[in-house]
Amino acid sequence: MYLYTDFDQQLINERVAQFRDQTQRYLAGKLTEDEYRPLRLQNGLYVQRYAPMLRIAVPYGLMNSKQLRKVSELAKNYDRGYAHISTRQNIQFNWPALEDVPEMLAELATVQMHAIQTSGNCIRNTTTDQYAGVVAGEVADPRPTCELIRQWSTFHPEFAFLPRKFKIAVSALSEVDRAAVSFHDIGVYIVKNEAGEIGYQIKVGGGLGRTPIIGVVIREWLPREDLIAYLEAVLRVYNLHGRRDNKYKARIKILVKALTPAVFAEKVEAEFQHTVKTLKIQADVLEKMDQEFFPFSYQNYADEDFSEVFAEHPKFKQWLNINTHAHKVKGYRVVTISLKRAGVAPGDITSEEMNVIADLADQYTFGELRTTHEQNIALVDVPQKDLFALWQVLEQNNLARAHIGFITDIICCPGGDFCSLANAKSIPISEAISRRFDDLDTVYNLGHIDLNISGCMNACGHHHVGNIGILGVDKKGAEFYQITLGGNADHDASLGDILGPSFAAEVIPDVIDEILNTYLDLRLDNEEFIETYRRVGIQPFKERAYA
Repeated sequence: MYLYTDFDQQLINERVAQFRDQTQRYLAGKLTEDEYRPLRLQNGLYVQRYAPMLRIAVPYGLMNSKQLRKVSELAKNYDRGYAHISTRQNIQFNWPALEDVPEMLAELATVQMHAIQTSGNCIRNTTTDQYAGVVAGEVADPRPTCELIRQWSTFHPEFAFLPRKFKIAVSALSEVDRAAVSFHDIGVYIVKNEAGEIGYQIKVGGGLGRTPIIGVVIREWLPREDLIAYLEAVLRVYNLHGRRDNKYKARIKILVKALTPAVFAEKVEAEFQHTVKTLKIQADVLEKMDQEFFPFSYQNYADEDFSEVFAEHPKFKQWLNINTHAHKVKGYRVVTISLKRAGVAPGDITSEEMNVIADLADQYTFGELRTTHEQNIALVDVPQKDLFALWQVLEQNNLARAHIGFITDIICCPGGDFCSLANAKSIPISEAISRRFDDLDTVYNLGHIDLNISGCMNACGHHHVGNIGILGVDKKGAEFYQITLGGNADHDASLGDILGPSFAAEVIPDVIDEILNTYLDLRLDNEEFIETYRRVGIQPFKERAYA
């Protein structure tokens, strides 16, 4: 895990002091709302429907137990006793008082955390696979690449006021993409060339929102030492040519589409000829960055035989088979802790639960944890011998629901309950679906299904790429919901197709039920929902849903 240098710490401390002064001047009436807005946004502070929202950066989803305990403390002392994990792997507070935010940032700085560039028209938090560095099949650990991007992009003076917000994701697996790389402004795939050298394939122009677009490859092979120079070239072309007259057409995806990918790539290559002369990463820097994420000293454990435990505790067997993942080191497993519980907004976690997970990280792993794109938390280095004890603690604290990757593991934005941009509420829809499908045998029979919910076209819940997507829309002041089918964020990326006219909130569980019954009637042996949909198309689902 990357740890701050003295320079890093000084920089963050100075930023806290600067923002404290800016906030005090705003509260005293010495700064106008228009003057304060860009200052607060680049410190992660939004004004939501009922209260400010503070978004804390969690670079590529990696935290330690000390940091999680600090977040827990802030949630208890300055908020309403909980926090929310976003699809960008960040952490949000929904109810802080404006005057308390500088003090919250000061406390975060003591554990090497901040809220810099978590909002505003700048380069946002770089995300990656939550299992980075611990799963077999990786070309390389993507975290050093993410950290390089973080250091390059933080406080970059040229890119502090881009035409629009800018998001980057990194992945290093060929068989699965848990980082949704194709739907980012820049997507970085770690690859090897024929000589066995590690480098990158670069995608640009992906994104969701009002105009969802799948990113396109503009560079098949980029040497590792040239990554920052190439990213700089992409950002310069976007900064120069991106639209600033219309925020709905300001994202890089619109520029790439307008120019065509080929022309955009030509412009980037021309700029790259300049940036590569001064921004080439030296070998010692790459080596040092790799060392920051050097593997832990794993013990020589044997794989466990849980036969007797399974016989006595079938729920543990269920949880282990579904909520844990193979680790590249023998005798270990990756554990994903579900934050999707009936009666709790997806991704929400209480102060008490944060402390429980921090304790588990210290007791059973190396004191680290990961926030996930799916709004859960992962402990990625758990010895198999400790899995039953860990599960017992999770079970006692309502954190052991065994449904990761299934239909009730819902991605959901805060929606109209919090966000001033939302057209409709998201959380009650998620709750209604979770309660409708509370029987796990039914859930397992459906197979793996991604269900995503957004409260508006900004698509913070990534509804476009859910196998089933739900979008909140406004109909003459009433909340309705549009359904999309067939979205997918993996390597075989696809955007969902609109089923038809929107539905009233109260019938959404019935509509989802009918869609799933259609799938069950039509699927072939072992077919997942997305496979059946791609084979039969939307018409059978439409006929049943609107019958």
